[in-house]
Amino acid sequence: MRRLPPLTALEAFVQVARLGSVKAAAEELALSTPALSRRVQALERFIGRPLFDRKHQALEINAEGQRLLDDIAPALDSLAQALENIQSGGNQLRLRLAVMPLFATQRLFPHLGALRTLHPQLHIDIETTPHAVARLGEGLDAAIVLAKDIDAALYAHELDHDEVYVIGARSLLAPPHALTSPEELAQHTVLLHRDMALAFDAWKDAVGLPDLQPLAIDNYDSGQLMLEAAAQGLGVAFMHASHFKESGDTRLVRLFPTKVESPYRYYFVCRPRALQTRAVRIFRDWLVAADI
Repeated sequence: MRRLPPLTALEAFVQVARLGSVKAAAEELALSTPALSRRVQALERFIGRPLFDRKHQALEINAEGQRLLDDIAPALDSLAQALENIQSGGNQLRLRLAVMPLFATQRLFPHLGALRTLHPQLHIDIETTPHAVARLGEGLDAAIVLAKDIDAALYAHELDHDEVYVIGARSLLAPPHALTSPEELAQHTVLLHRDMALAFDAWKDAVGLPDLQPLAIDNYDSGQLMLEAAAQGLGVAFMHASHFKESGDTRLVRLFPTKVESPYRYYFVCRPRALQTRAVRIFRDWLVAADI
């Protein structure tokens, strides 16, 4: 048998290629940046040619690297599936799913009991990891993500079509300091989710105030924390209508009734090859039928 490079080197290469960042790949693999770089360099020495173009401190995959990625990704997916099958003894189906925490608590978890009743053999490993789309096929089978659009090379099913709500503490309705007009946001802090960075811009355009500048913009990576911050009066959150309605938090109110279509959607996404696995098909079909 021909000698093969270490699996850790292949894993490092795939992560850097998919994430487009040595730092992000190192975080995913719980490695230091120098350690991950050494693994990529070891693979390049083994192959005898560079797989990335070095530009300052960044790595950009070249044509040779892309060809290798396209060739080995399906094999690595098959290897992971084979190991999973032998570990489970064939008695379980396991799905590795990434999902945003707020979607999970508000919309997914309340229905998972019904899924377990229908398919008791299906077990789900849940992650709330960033870079979920980039990790599909490498540690993840599928993901539920919030995005403007999805790479055409992936399978995607749109789960909703929502509006942008302006959400604040109930005290913002009380005089003498009630927030009564959009222009008054210039005196308030705006709360934005990193995955919905354009929500505020979309709302400003819709109300005819594209140049409106708030007192400050605070960025969050947790929708749950955004809702709590808004309830505590730390700012005004720009989120989806479903986030507000599903929270059931009486401390919060919707500010301003203008209907604004969100540029973002929730999607179920996976690599097309993943739909050949029974666990992914079962979950996808249930998710679509349940209209979650």
